[in-house]
Amino acid sequence: MKKIGFIYLACLLAMGSCSVSKLYSPNHKYPAAALKQDVTLLRNILEAKHPGLYWYTSRDSMNFYFNYYLQSIRDSMTEQQFLWHVLAPLTEKIHCGHTSVGSSKAFRKWSEGKRLPSFPLYLKVWSDTMAVITNMNRSDSIFKRGTLITAINGVSNVRLINKMFQYLPEDGHADNVNYIRLSSNFPYYHRNIFGLNKIYKVSYINSQGDTAVADIPVFAPVKDSSKDKQPPVPKPAKKPKEPKEKRLLRLRSLSMDSSGKFAVMNLNTFSKGRLRAFFRQSFRKLRQDNIEHLVIDIRNNGGGKISSSTLLTRYITRKSFKVADSVYAVAAGISPYQRYIKGGWFNNIEMFFISRKRKDGLYHLGMLERKTYQPRHRNHYNGKVFVITSGPTFSASSLFCNVVKGQKDILLVGEETGGGWHGNNGILIPDIKLPNTKTTVRLPLYRVVQYNHVPRNGLGVAPDIYLGTNYASLLQGIDFKMKVVREMIMQDSER
Repeated sequence: MKKIGFIYLACLLAMGSCSVSKLYSPNHKYPAAALKQDVTLLRNILEAKHPGLYWYTSRDSMNFYFNYYLQSIRDSMTEQQFLWHVLAPLTEKIHCGHTSVGSSKAFRKWSEGKRLPSFPLYLKVWSDTMAVITNMNRSDSIFKRGTLITAINGVSNVRLINKMFQYLPEDGHADNVNYIRLSSNFPYYHRNIFGLNKIYKVSYINSQGDTAVADIPVFAPVKDSSKDKQPPVPKPAKKPKEPKEKRLLRLRSLSMDSSGKFAVMNLNTFSKGRLRAFFRQSFRKLRQDNIEHLVIDIRNNGGGKISSSTLLTRYITRKSFKVADSVYAVAAGISPYQRYIKGGWFNNIEMFFISRKRKDGLYHLGMLERKTYQPRHRNHYNGKVFVITSGPTFSASSLFCNVVKGQKDILLVGEETGGGWHGNNGILIPDIKLPNTKTTVRLPLYRVVQYNHVPRNGLGVAPDIYLGTNYASLLQGIDFKMKVVREMIMQDSER
Protein backbone atom coordinates (compact mmCIF):
# COMPACT_ATOMS: atom_id res chain seq x y z
CA MET A 1 0.00 0.00 0.00
CA LYS A 2 1.59 3.25 -1.10
CA LYS A 3 2.03 5.87 1.61
CA ILE A 4 0.82 9.34 0.68
CA GLY A 5 3.30 11.96 1.78
CA PHE A 6 2.79 15.57 2.61
CA ILE A 7 3.18 16.48 -1.09
CA TYR A 8 -0.01 14.55 -1.85
CA LEU A 9 -1.69 16.33 1.04
CA ALA A 10 -0.78 19.68 -0.49
CA CYS A 11 -2.10 18.65 -3.90
CA LEU A 12 -5.45 17.71 -2.44
CA LEU A 13 -5.61 20.99 -0.61
CA ALA A 14 -4.71 22.91 -3.76
CA MET A 15 -7.69 21.31 -5.52
CA GLY A 16 -9.92 21.88 -2.54
CA SER A 17 -9.24 25.50 -1.79
CA CYS A 18 -8.34 28.64 -3.69
CA SER A 19 -7.59 30.59 -0.52
CA VAL A 20 -4.13 29.20 0.21
CA SER A 21 -2.02 31.96 1.64
CA LYS A 22 0.60 33.39 -0.71
CA LEU A 23 2.80 34.08 2.26
CA TYR A 24 2.82 30.60 3.78
CA SER A 25 3.14 27.17 2.25
CA PRO A 26 2.79 23.99 4.34
CA ASN A 27 5.18 22.34 1.86
CA HIS A 28 8.03 24.70 2.63
CA LYS A 29 10.96 22.69 3.95
CA TYR A 30 13.43 24.00 6.49
CA PRO A 31 17.09 23.03 6.12
CA ALA A 32 18.33 20.38 8.51
CA ALA A 33 20.78 22.87 10.03
CA ALA A 34 17.95 25.27 10.94
CA LEU A 35 15.91 22.46 12.49
CA LYS A 36 18.87 21.34 14.54
CA GLN A 37 19.37 24.90 15.76
CA ASP A 38 15.77 24.94 17.01
CA VAL A 39 16.18 21.60 18.82
CA THR A 40 19.47 22.68 20.37
CA LEU A 41 17.94 25.93 21.61
CA LEU A 42 14.94 24.05 23.01
CA ARG A 43 17.25 21.67 24.84
CA ASN A 44 19.22 24.54 26.37
CA ILE A 45 16.05 26.27 27.60
CA LEU A 46 14.49 23.11 29.03
CA GLU A 47 17.68 22.07 30.81
CA ALA A 48 18.05 25.53 32.34
CA LYS A 49 14.43 26.39 33.20
CA HIS A 50 12.10 23.36 33.26
CA PRO A 51 11.47 22.37 36.92
CA GLY A 52 10.39 18.80 36.17
CA LEU A 53 12.63 17.77 33.31
CA TYR A 54 14.01 14.81 35.31
CA TRP A 55 10.94 14.13 37.48
CA TYR A 56 9.90 10.97 35.64
CA THR A 57 12.80 10.53 33.22
CA SER A 58 16.41 10.37 34.40
CA ARG A 59 19.00 12.88 33.26
CA ASP A 60 20.88 10.17 31.36
CA SER A 61 17.71 9.11 29.55
CA MET A 62 16.79 12.68 28.65
CA ASN A 63 20.30 13.25 27.32
CA PHE A 64 19.84 10.17 25.16
CA TYR A 65 16.49 11.41 23.81
CA PHE A 66 17.81 14.90 23.07
CA ASN A 67 20.71 13.40 21.12
CA TYR A 68 18.54 10.80 19.39
CA TYR A 69 16.01 13.28 18.01
CA LEU A 70 18.71 15.76 17.07
CA GLN A 71 20.50 13.07 15.07
CA SER A 72 17.20 11.94 13.50
CA ILE A 73 17.17 15.20 11.50
CA ARG A 74 19.10 14.07 8.43
CA ASP A 75 17.30 16.10 5.79
CA SER A 76 15.03 19.11 5.41
CA MET A 77 11.49 18.89 6.83
CA THR A 78 8.21 20.77 6.64
CA GLU A 79 6.99 22.44 9.79
CA GLN A 80 4.47 19.69 10.49
CA GLN A 81 6.98 16.92 9.91
CA PHE A 82 9.35 18.61 12.35
CA LEU A 83 6.60 19.20 14.92
CA TRP A 84 5.15 15.69 14.82
CA HIS A 85 8.23 13.56 14.24
CA VAL A 86 10.77 15.44 16.34
CA LEU A 87 9.24 17.88 18.84
CA ALA A 88 6.15 15.89 19.88
CA PRO A 89 7.87 12.55 20.66
CA LEU A 90 10.82 14.37 22.26
CA THR A 91 8.72 16.43 24.69
CA GLU A 92 6.51 13.41 25.49
CA LYS A 93 9.56 11.81 27.11
CA ILE A 94 9.46 14.50 29.84
CA HIS A 95 6.05 13.21 31.00
CA CYS A 96 4.81 16.71 31.77
CA GLY A 97 1.26 17.41 30.66
CA HIS A 98 1.92 21.14 30.44
CA THR A 99 4.92 20.75 28.12
CA SER A 100 3.03 20.51 24.84
CA VAL A 101 3.93 21.57 21.31
CA GLY A 102 2.08 23.83 18.89
CA SER A 103 2.17 24.91 15.26
CA SER A 104 3.39 28.30 14.12
CA LYS A 105 0.94 31.20 13.95
CA ALA A 106 1.33 31.18 10.16
CA PHE A 107 0.29 27.52 9.91
CA ARG A 108 -2.70 28.05 12.20
CA LYS A 109 -3.86 30.98 10.09
CA TRP A 110 -3.34 29.05 6.86
CA SER A 111 -5.27 26.00 8.11
CA GLU A 112 -8.12 27.94 9.70
CA GLY A 113 -11.45 26.79 8.29
CA LYS A 114 -9.90 24.13 6.05
CA ARG A 115 -11.01 20.51 6.07
CA LEU A 116 -7.82 18.56 5.53
CA PRO A 117 -7.60 15.03 4.07
CA SER A 118 -7.55 12.39 6.78
CA PHE A 119 -8.47 8.93 7.96
CA PRO A 120 -12.29 8.96 7.65
CA LEU A 121 -13.42 7.48 10.97
CA TYR A 122 -13.85 9.26 14.29
CA LEU A 123 -13.33 6.67 17.01
CA LYS A 124 -14.09 6.43 20.71
CA VAL A 125 -10.94 5.00 22.27
CA TRP A 126 -10.75 3.39 25.72
CA SER A 127 -8.60 0.66 27.26
CA ASP A 128 -7.80 -1.64 24.33
CA THR A 129 -10.99 -0.83 22.41
CA MET A 130 -11.92 1.45 19.53
CA ALA A 131 -15.49 2.03 18.33
CA VAL A 132 -16.77 4.16 15.46
CA ILE A 133 -18.51 7.39 16.46
CA THR A 134 -18.73 9.11 13.06
CA ASN A 135 -17.88 8.13 9.49
CA MET A 136 -17.04 11.09 7.24
CA ASN A 137 -17.62 8.93 4.16
CA ARG A 138 -21.41 9.24 4.32
CA SER A 139 -22.07 6.66 1.61
CA ASP A 140 -20.25 3.91 3.54
CA SER A 141 -22.69 1.30 4.85
CA ILE A 142 -20.24 -0.82 6.88
CA PHE A 143 -18.71 1.45 9.49
CA LYS A 144 -21.68 2.73 11.43
CA ARG A 145 -21.77 4.14 14.96
CA GLY A 146 -20.62 1.49 17.42
CA THR A 147 -18.68 -0.70 14.97
CA LEU A 148 -15.68 -2.12 16.81
CA ILE A 149 -12.34 -1.61 15.05
CA THR A 150 -9.56 -4.15 15.66
CA ALA A 151 -6.79 -2.93 13.31
CA ILE A 152 -5.89 -0.28 10.73
CA ASN A 153 -3.53 -1.21 7.91
CA GLY A 154 -2.58 -4.36 9.77
CA VAL A 155 -1.67 -2.54 12.98
CA SER A 156 -3.76 -3.80 15.91
CA ASN A 157 -5.75 -1.35 17.99
CA VAL A 158 -3.50 -1.98 21.01
CA ARG A 159 -0.35 -1.22 19.02
CA LEU A 160 -2.03 1.84 17.45
CA ILE A 161 -2.97 3.28 20.83
CA ASN A 162 0.45 2.61 22.34
CA LYS A 163 2.18 4.20 19.35
CA MET A 164 0.00 7.33 19.34
CA PHE A 165 0.48 7.82 23.07
CA GLN A 166 4.21 8.29 22.38
CA TYR A 167 3.40 11.62 20.70
CA LEU A 168 1.04 13.04 23.35
CA PRO A 169 2.05 14.77 26.62
CA GLU A 170 0.88 13.54 30.00
CA ASP A 171 1.58 14.07 33.69
CA GLY A 172 3.83 11.21 34.75
CA HIS A 173 2.11 8.10 33.42
CA ALA A 174 -1.48 9.34 33.80
CA ASP A 175 -2.41 8.55 30.22
CA ASN A 176 -6.19 8.66 30.70
CA VAL A 177 -6.23 12.14 29.16
CA ASN A 178 -4.79 10.75 25.94
CA TYR A 179 -7.70 8.36 25.45
CA ILE A 180 -9.94 11.42 25.46
CA ARG A 181 -7.66 13.29 23.05
CA LEU A 182 -7.74 10.42 20.57
CA SER A 183 -11.50 10.11 20.99
CA SER A 184 -12.02 13.81 20.30
CA ASN A 185 -10.20 13.82 16.94
CA PHE A 186 -8.77 10.46 15.93
CA PRO A 187 -8.39 11.44 12.22
CA TYR A 188 -6.21 14.43 13.15
CA TYR A 189 -3.80 12.42 15.27
CA HIS A 190 -3.69 9.44 12.91
CA ARG A 191 -2.88 11.69 9.94
CA ASN A 192 -0.07 13.51 11.70
CA ILE A 193 1.49 10.43 13.29
CA PHE A 194 1.03 7.80 10.55
CA GLY A 195 0.58 9.97 7.46
CA LEU A 196 -2.07 9.50 4.76
CA ASN A 197 -3.03 6.53 2.60
CA LYS A 198 -5.24 6.50 -0.48
CA ILE A 199 -6.92 3.38 0.84
CA TYR A 200 -7.07 2.09 4.43
CA LYS A 201 -7.50 -1.59 5.26
CA VAL A 202 -9.66 -1.60 8.37
CA SER A 203 -10.35 -4.73 10.40
CA TYR A 204 -13.60 -4.76 12.36
CA ILE A 205 -16.15 -6.97 14.10
CA ASN A 206 -19.13 -7.59 11.82
CA SER A 207 -22.76 -8.21 12.78
CA GLN A 208 -22.09 -11.93 13.13
CA GLY A 209 -19.32 -11.29 15.66
CA ASP A 210 -16.56 -12.29 13.24
CA THR A 211 -13.47 -10.31 12.26
CA ALA A 212 -13.70 -8.87 8.76
CA VAL A 213 -11.60 -6.49 6.67
CA ALA A 214 -12.81 -3.68 4.41
CA ASP A 215 -11.06 -1.07 2.27
CA ILE A 216 -12.10 2.51 2.83
CA PRO A 217 -10.81 5.58 0.95
CA VAL A 218 -9.12 8.57 2.50
CA PHE A 219 -11.50 11.40 3.33
CA ALA A 220 -10.39 14.11 0.91
CA PRO A 221 -12.79 17.05 0.66
CA VAL A 222 -12.55 18.72 -2.73
CA LYS A 223 -14.19 22.01 -3.58
CA ASP A 224 -16.69 22.00 -6.46
CA SER A 225 -14.72 23.61 -9.31
CA SER A 226 -17.93 24.80 -10.94
CA LYS A 227 -18.32 27.29 -8.13
CA ASP A 228 -15.18 29.06 -9.33
CA LYS A 229 -17.05 30.14 -12.46
CA GLN A 230 -19.72 31.91 -10.49
CA PRO A 231 -19.48 35.59 -9.61
CA PRO A 232 -17.94 36.21 -6.20
CA VAL A 233 -20.38 35.99 -3.32
CA PRO A 234 -20.54 39.11 -1.15
CA LYS A 235 -18.89 38.70 2.21
CA PRO A 236 -21.57 37.79 4.76
CA ALA A 237 -22.39 40.26 7.45
CA LYS A 238 -20.51 39.79 10.70
CA LYS A 239 -22.36 37.50 13.08
CA PRO A 240 -23.83 39.24 16.09
CA LYS A 241 -21.80 38.79 19.23
CA GLU A 242 -22.97 35.93 21.40
CA PRO A 243 -24.77 37.14 24.52
CA LYS A 244 -22.52 37.27 27.55
CA GLU A 245 -24.78 35.05 29.62
CA LYS A 246 -24.69 32.32 26.98
CA ARG A 247 -20.89 32.46 26.87
CA LEU A 248 -20.73 32.14 30.64
CA LEU A 249 -23.06 29.14 30.65
CA ARG A 250 -20.63 27.25 28.45
CA LEU A 251 -17.95 27.79 31.08
CA ARG A 252 -19.98 27.10 34.21
CA SER A 253 -23.58 26.49 35.20
CA LEU A 254 -25.80 25.33 38.05
CA SER A 255 -29.02 23.47 37.28
CA MET A 256 -31.58 21.45 39.17
CA ASP A 257 -32.32 17.87 38.17
CA SER A 258 -35.90 17.23 37.07
CA SER A 259 -36.38 15.06 40.16
CA GLY A 260 -35.68 18.02 42.42
CA LYS A 261 -33.38 15.78 44.48
CA PHE A 262 -30.04 17.24 43.47
CA ALA A 263 -28.24 20.03 41.66
CA VAL A 264 -25.56 19.75 38.98
CA MET A 265 -22.68 22.21 38.84
CA ASN A 266 -20.84 22.03 35.52
CA LEU A 267 -17.35 23.55 35.69
CA ASN A 268 -15.36 23.47 32.47
CA THR A 269 -12.58 25.80 33.58
CA PHE A 270 -10.99 27.52 36.54
CA SER A 271 -9.70 30.35 34.34
CA LYS A 272 -12.73 32.36 33.26
CA GLY A 273 -16.42 32.75 33.93
CA ARG A 274 -16.54 35.20 36.87
CA LEU A 275 -16.24 32.19 39.15
CA ARG A 276 -16.08 34.05 42.45
CA ALA A 277 -19.54 35.53 41.91
CA PHE A 278 -20.82 32.27 40.44
CA PHE A 279 -19.71 30.24 43.47
CA ARG A 280 -21.17 32.79 45.88
CA GLN A 281 -24.57 32.81 44.13
CA SER A 282 -24.65 29.05 43.56
CA PHE A 283 -23.86 27.97 47.12
CA ARG A 284 -26.25 30.55 48.53
CA LYS A 285 -29.01 29.06 46.37
CA LEU A 286 -28.11 25.52 47.44
CA ARG A 287 -28.44 26.61 51.09
CA GLN A 288 -31.69 28.49 50.57
CA ASP A 289 -33.29 25.61 48.66
CA ASN A 290 -31.94 23.03 51.13
CA ILE A 291 -30.43 20.86 48.38
CA GLU A 292 -28.96 17.76 50.01
CA HIS A 293 -27.05 16.33 47.02
CA LEU A 294 -24.68 18.15 44.68
CA VAL A 295 -22.94 16.83 41.57
CA ILE A 296 -19.82 18.75 40.51
CA ASP A 297 -18.93 17.76 36.95
CA ILE A 298 -15.29 18.60 36.15
CA ARG A 299 -14.72 15.99 33.45
CA ASN A 300 -13.75 18.68 30.94
CA ASN A 301 -12.01 21.05 33.33
CA GLY A 302 -8.40 21.45 32.23
CA GLY A 303 -7.54 23.69 35.16
CA GLY A 304 -6.72 27.38 35.38
CA LYS A 305 -6.33 29.65 38.37
CA ILE A 306 -5.37 27.91 41.58
CA SER A 307 -7.18 30.66 43.47
CA SER A 308 -10.46 29.58 41.82
CA SER A 309 -10.03 25.86 42.51
CA THR A 310 -9.03 26.70 46.08
CA LEU A 311 -12.17 28.80 46.54
CA LEU A 312 -14.38 25.93 45.35
CA THR A 313 -12.54 23.61 47.73
CA ARG A 314 -13.30 25.93 50.65
CA TYR A 315 -17.03 25.76 49.91
CA ILE A 316 -17.20 21.97 50.31
CA THR A 317 -14.15 20.84 52.33
CA ARG A 318 -14.80 19.43 55.78
CA LYS A 319 -11.36 20.39 57.10
CA SER A 320 -8.52 22.85 56.69
CA PHE A 321 -6.02 22.24 53.90
CA LYS A 322 -3.00 23.49 52.01
CA VAL A 323 -2.61 23.70 48.25
CA ALA A 324 0.88 22.24 48.01
CA ASP A 325 3.71 20.72 50.01
CA SER A 326 6.20 22.58 47.82
CA VAL A 327 6.17 24.95 44.84
CA TYR A 328 9.45 25.99 43.28
CA ALA A 329 11.33 27.07 40.16
CA VAL A 330 14.86 25.99 39.31
CA ALA A 331 15.92 29.50 38.23
CA ALA A 332 15.23 33.08 39.27
CA GLY A 333 13.84 33.94 35.84
CA ILE A 334 14.01 33.11 32.16
CA SER A 335 17.16 35.10 31.29
CA PRO A 336 19.03 34.89 28.93
CA TYR A 337 16.27 33.32 26.83
CA GLN A 338 13.55 35.96 27.24
CA ARG A 339 13.51 36.88 23.54
CA TYR A 340 12.44 33.32 22.70
CA ILE A 341 9.76 33.10 25.41
CA LYS A 342 6.38 34.77 25.27
CA GLY A 343 6.04 37.39 27.96
CA GLY A 344 9.74 38.11 27.93
CA TRP A 345 10.78 40.32 30.80
CA PHE A 346 7.33 40.19 32.40
CA ASN A 347 7.98 36.57 33.45
CA ASN A 348 11.28 37.66 34.98
CA ILE A 349 9.57 40.44 36.92
CA GLU A 350 6.74 38.22 38.17
CA MET A 351 9.09 35.43 39.24
CA PHE A 352 11.24 37.98 41.10
CA PHE A 353 8.29 39.18 43.17
CA ILE A 354 6.51 35.89 43.93
CA SER A 355 9.42 33.55 44.77
CA ARG A 356 12.52 33.53 46.96
CA LYS A 357 15.68 31.45 46.89
CA ARG A 358 16.07 28.94 49.72
CA LYS A 359 19.02 26.97 51.05
CA ASP A 360 18.28 24.13 48.62
CA GLY A 361 19.14 26.49 45.77
CA LEU A 362 15.56 26.50 44.45
CA TYR A 363 13.20 29.46 44.15
CA HIS A 364 10.15 28.77 46.28
CA LEU A 365 6.68 30.25 46.05
CA GLY A 366 6.36 30.35 49.80
CA MET A 367 2.80 31.67 50.03
CA LEU A 368 1.32 28.48 48.52
CA GLU A 369 3.58 26.30 50.65
CA ARG A 370 2.75 27.99 53.98
CA LYS A 371 -0.86 29.16 53.79
CA THR A 372 -3.51 26.98 55.39
CA TYR A 373 -7.06 27.49 54.09
CA GLN A 374 -10.15 27.07 56.21
CA PRO A 375 -13.62 25.94 55.11
CA ARG A 376 -15.85 28.90 54.28
CA HIS A 377 -18.37 29.71 56.97
CA ARG A 378 -20.99 31.53 54.90
CA ASN A 379 -22.93 29.24 52.54
CA HIS A 380 -20.63 26.29 53.16
CA TYR A 381 -22.11 23.17 51.56
CA ASN A 382 -22.60 20.31 54.03
CA GLY A 383 -24.61 17.92 51.87
CA LYS A 384 -23.37 14.94 49.91
CA VAL A 385 -21.10 15.74 46.98
CA PHE A 386 -20.38 13.63 43.90
CA VAL A 387 -17.40 14.87 41.86
CA ILE A 388 -17.34 13.41 38.33
CA THR A 389 -13.80 13.13 36.92
CA SER A 390 -12.13 12.01 33.71
CA GLY A 391 -8.88 12.28 31.76
CA PRO A 392 -9.22 16.01 30.96
CA THR A 393 -9.60 16.73 34.70
CA PHE A 394 -6.24 18.41 34.85
CA SER A 395 -3.91 20.82 36.66
CA ALA A 396 -5.89 22.94 39.15
CA SER A 397 -8.77 20.45 38.91
CA SER A 398 -6.52 17.65 40.12
CA LEU A 399 -5.41 19.87 43.04
CA PHE A 400 -9.08 20.18 44.00
CA CYS A 401 -9.63 16.40 43.69
CA ASN A 402 -6.57 15.63 45.81
CA VAL A 403 -7.79 17.74 48.72
CA VAL A 404 -11.44 16.60 48.82
CA LYS A 405 -10.81 12.90 48.13
CA GLY A 406 -11.59 10.73 51.13
CA GLN A 407 -13.52 13.41 53.03
CA LYS A 408 -16.86 12.61 54.63
CA ASP A 409 -19.81 12.63 52.19
CA ILE A 410 -17.59 13.51 49.20
CA LEU A 411 -17.09 10.90 46.49
CA LEU A 412 -14.96 11.06 43.34
CA VAL A 413 -16.82 9.17 40.63
CA GLY A 414 -15.68 8.39 37.08
CA GLU A 415 -12.16 7.92 35.78
CA GLU A 416 -8.63 8.70 36.90
CA THR A 417 -7.70 12.34 36.41
CA GLY A 418 -5.20 13.36 33.76
CA GLY A 419 -3.57 15.67 36.27
CA GLY A 420 -0.91 13.89 38.31
CA TRP A 421 -1.71 12.92 41.90
CA HIS A 422 1.86 13.61 43.00
CA GLY A 423 1.72 17.02 41.36
CA ASN A 424 2.48 18.83 38.13
CA ASN A 425 4.52 21.63 36.57
CA GLY A 426 2.73 24.90 36.06
CA ILE A 427 1.80 28.23 37.77
CA LEU A 428 3.42 30.27 34.96
CA ILE A 429 3.40 28.57 31.54
CA PRO A 430 4.68 30.80 28.73
CA ASP A 431 5.37 29.59 25.19
CA ILE A 432 8.83 29.07 23.77
CA LYS A 433 8.83 30.25 20.14
CA LEU A 434 11.57 28.52 18.18
CA PRO A 435 13.23 31.10 15.89
CA ASN A 436 13.49 29.15 12.62
CA THR A 437 10.26 27.16 12.36
CA LYS A 438 8.22 29.44 14.66
CA THR A 439 6.76 26.33 16.27
CA THR A 440 6.02 26.58 19.99
CA VAL A 441 6.63 24.54 23.13
CA ARG A 442 4.94 25.39 26.42
CA LEU A 443 7.33 25.93 29.33
CA PRO A 444 5.98 25.50 32.88
CA LEU A 445 8.22 27.43 35.27
CA TYR A 446 7.22 25.98 38.68
CA ARG A 447 6.98 22.46 40.03
CA VAL A 448 3.95 21.85 42.26
CA VAL A 449 4.01 18.90 44.67
CA GLN A 450 0.46 18.49 45.94
CA TYR A 451 -0.46 18.84 49.59
CA ASN A 452 -0.60 15.50 51.40
CA HIS A 453 -0.28 13.78 48.04
CA VAL A 454 -0.33 10.06 47.40
CA PRO A 455 2.45 9.04 44.99
CA ARG A 456 1.14 6.39 42.56
CA ASN A 457 4.07 5.93 40.21
CA GLY A 458 3.06 9.01 38.27
CA LEU A 459 -0.66 8.24 37.94
CA GLY A 460 -3.61 10.61 38.35
CA VAL A 461 -6.02 11.02 41.26
CA ALA A 462 -8.02 7.80 41.43
CA PRO A 463 -11.83 7.91 41.71
CA ASP A 464 -13.53 6.35 44.72
CA ILE A 465 -16.02 4.70 42.36
CA TYR A 466 -14.69 3.83 38.91
CA LEU A 467 -17.07 4.39 35.98
CA GLY A 468 -15.45 3.87 32.61
CA THR A 469 -16.87 3.86 29.09
CA ASN A 470 -20.06 1.81 28.76
CA TYR A 471 -20.54 0.40 25.26
CA ALA A 472 -24.33 0.13 25.45
CA SER A 473 -24.61 3.75 26.58
CA LEU A 474 -22.22 4.80 23.80
CA LEU A 475 -24.53 3.24 21.21
CA GLN A 476 -27.50 5.07 22.67
CA GLY A 477 -25.75 8.40 23.18
CA ILE A 478 -26.40 8.28 26.94
CA ASP A 479 -24.18 9.96 29.54
CA PHE A 480 -23.36 6.79 31.46
CA LYS A 481 -21.51 8.43 34.35
CA MET A 482 -24.28 10.95 35.04
CA LYS A 483 -26.87 8.18 34.73
CA VAL A 484 -25.18 6.07 37.41
CA VAL A 485 -24.64 9.06 39.72
CA ARG A 486 -28.32 9.96 39.40
CA GLU A 487 -29.32 6.40 40.32
CA MET A 488 -27.03 6.51 43.38
CA ILE A 489 -28.60 9.79 44.53
CA MET A 490 -32.14 8.47 44.04
CA GLN A 491 -31.33 5.39 46.14
CA ASP A 492 -29.72 7.54 48.84
CA SER A 493 -32.73 9.89 48.91
CA GLU A 494 -35.11 6.96 49.40
CA ARG A 495 -33.07 5.81 52.41
